Amino acid sequence: MLDKIEDLAKKYDMFIPGDSVVCGLSGGADSVCLLLSLSALSEKLGIKVEALHVNHCLRGSESDRDEEFCRLLCARLAVPFTAVSCDVSGYAREHSLSTEIAARELRYSIFREHTDEKKLATAHNADDNIETVILNLVRGTALKGLAGIPPVRGNIVRPLLSVSRAEIEAFLTERGQDFVTDSTNLTDDYTRNKIRHRIIPLMKELNTSLTATSVSSIDGLRDENSYIEAQTDIAEAKCLSGDTLTGLSGYDTVIRCRCISRLLVRNGLPVSHERIRECEDLLINGGKLNISGDIYFVSDGSSASLRYIPDEAAPELLSAPLNIGENSIFSGIKVVCELIDKNVMTPGTDVNKKLTFYVLDYDKIKGGAVLRNRRNGDRIQLRGRDFRSSVKKLINAKIAPEDRGTLHFIEDDEGTIFAEKLGIAQRVAPDRDTKNLLTITIVRD
Repeated sequence: MLDKIEDLAKKYDMFIPGDSVVCGLSGGADSVCLLLSLSALSEKLGIKVEALHVNHCLRGSESDRDEEFCRLLCARLAVPFTAVSCDVSGYAREHSLSTEIAARELRYSIFREHTDEKKLATAHNADDNIETVILNLVRGTALKGLAGIPPVRGNIVRPLLSVSRAEIEAFLTERGQDFVTDSTNLTDDYTRNKIRHRIIPLMKELNTSLTATSVSSIDGLRDENSYIEAQTDIAEAKCLSGDTLTGLSGYDTVIRCRCISRLLVRNGLPVSHERIRECEDLLINGGKLNISGDIYFVSDGSSASLRYIPDEAAPELLSAPLNIGENSIFSGIKVVCELIDKNVMTPGTDVNKKLTFYVLDYDKIKGGAVLRNRRNGDRIQLRGRDFRSSVKKLINAKIAPEDRGTLHFIEDDEGTIFAEKLGIAQRVAPDRDTKNLLTITIVRD
């Protein structure tokens, strides 16, 4: 197993002699294996190893037990150790995030703070990579998502990506090394756990060598993705000037789409497969597409660019981060959000002229959610539909003029997910796998 780790590290130039490498140490089997492996290889690789433990304070005494285990392990190995505690529950409430997402954001924020000019080694393994590929496939992805977890990203390295969970457990057993088990990993409360406990076992019934074959398959996809990224770099260097792409139509559609995606991401704009394809069509045929607010993708068929085109007749732009509890962007109107377990949802809700009630799947929200008023060019794929609609057309057809000025909208990182009096987006609609529901109540005085 150590040979696999060393080979992967060399292939992707993970380490340079003299590097200080911080191991993200949870106390679980994977991270304990990572710490022991890098400690064993430290002299050969020319690196200095230390450990960082993040206590999420979610499991009471069990969380404290994990921290103490990591402290004692590092003392035995003579590895410098740092532990940092954080309030995941409070952060999740403040930023309207699921516990899973909040924990990840805080964890990587702490990692960044403690790895300045150092490498951060995380314990993602081959089985984690399969789960990630499946998760990306379910959510919708292209080749980049199918290439799985990158072995190197910035200062983050993942030396165990070619090692299976079974190999990790065998490695620890051979050395008589124990580890701790996070009780939340034993439940199906989180999406990744459902994949791990339900889907992967079924796949292994079809192929008992699933993990081994996935390593080579993902490795091949990663190489192909790297080639496309390199070709995209070349196209960008020739075609991109500021926020304008010129001459890109002469390249293959894959390269065109990658360049467009990068342009949107670079400007902090929402990206989706549908959005990129719409932009690519305009790149070739010309036209104008609203991306977000007053930002448009505009093309004359030879060059395309992002442009700010304000709507002089548009109302004042109002927005605020969406919080659990009371929200308000209009005087005399409250938007009350409540996060509840689907299993305790009370069937039926009274609706009157002053109260409007909506429900969506909280865990399907991508990134942070923002409450805002209407924007010129808003579009939404309403629940039950397989196409996106112009919000302006829907409002003109369904809503009285006197009610249009104070309509509420909610937008996440991928676009509009809620339009008052129109409904919720299909991609956040609750289904049989929904666990956490976000209820939205509009209260008008």
